[in-house]
Amino acid sequence: MAIRKVGKYWQIDYYEPNGNRKRQNFKKKKDAVAELGKGESLKSEGRYLDVKKEYCSTLGEVLKLYEKNFDGQPSYNTAKRFFISDFKEYFGKDKRLSDIRFVDLETYRTHLKEKLTHHKKIRTPASINREMSCLRHVFKKAVEWEMIGENPFDKGALLLLKENNQRLRYLTEDEIDRLLDACATEVIKFPESKKRIKQITRKDPHYLRDIIECAILSGMRKQELLNLKWDEIQGGYIYLRKTKTSTSRQIPINDDLDTLFKRIRKRQGLGSKYVFIFQGKRVDDVTNGFNAALKRAGIQDFTFHDLRHTFASHFIMRGGNPKALQEILGHTTLTMTMKYAHLAQDHKKKAINRLNGLTAKKSDGHKIVTFSKNKKSATG
Repeated sequence: MAIRKVGKYWQIDYYEPNGNRKRQNFKKKKDAVAELGKGESLKSEGRYLDVKKEYCSTLGEVLKLYEKNFDGQPSYNTAKRFFISDFKEYFGKDKRLSDIRFVDLETYRTHLKEKLTHHKKIRTPASINREMSCLRHVFKKAVEWEMIGENPFDKGALLLLKENNQRLRYLTEDEIDRLLDACATEVIKFPESKKRIKQITRKDPHYLRDIIECAILSGMRKQELLNLKWDEIQGGYIYLRKTKTSTSRQIPINDDLDTLFKRIRKRQGLGSKYVFIFQGKRVDDVTNGFNAALKRAGIQDFTFHDLRHTFASHFIMRGGNPKALQEILGHTTLTMTMKYAHLAQDHKKKAINRLNGLTAKKSDGHKIVTFSKNKKSATG
């Protein structure tokens, strides 16, 4: 075993017990010495060529264990279970973890860029980043579970795309009225036979309007709304126990939201523990009804999550405090909340224009009073 200076690097050069020559460069001499000493120690102890269990573990094995340990996460059913299915399909469940290299991970990211969503749309950078972060976490746990020696993600640059988080779409007051009015009817189509389709127009599907109104008045996420229970509403607050960040938070209930809850309770009775139900069961999806309401209202470029932006935007524009908004929304940092701060400035700028004309009266016929140190004089 040898160590020498090669250009600006320190190089170790030696032969492994199986006859293979190994060379490795280091920026610092102490790192080269440490690595060389590690190899000599393993060789003297007869452990240099130990074949450990982790190098035989497959992707399918680690994913099975990953599912077992993380299927209780709020994001599992909505995202991670689909990511896991993608991993198996692309790499193959029998692929050895040790055979997946950094270049394979980078190629997988390129694959995601080219793969359309199930809605036949191009994936956003945020969507790709979430999937790559999940895969990175899988390998991180594989290292911790001693199923692989090192994480291939650590071999290169961070495989995350630059996201555009500047989009801030919220409803104006007029759009809010139009959307709520559009929830007054809902068309249901179902096949009566192979050739005929029966169409029913049901008046006032309460749950859709109620959910949208609650989202605008509380800033809650969609899953938080659909999972909301009556016992979480107490003493003028909503006490959320199951959130995206797995931390509880409290949301104050204003008069309008309190009236909404009373109206729902009166109509619903005491038959369900969930706030939003339809035909006796918890509402588990509003995608189709929500998109149909948007179309009837003539509202474009809007998603359900933008209702949360609508709450936050109007909160700030009506003088709300950013720190209070952070706590209500459940943001982990104030930086996430500050993207709404410019709305306060814009609103103040518009409000100050209300003073236009205040000093526009003609000065003719008015006296201008001037003061000196010892006397007061007036000119007119």
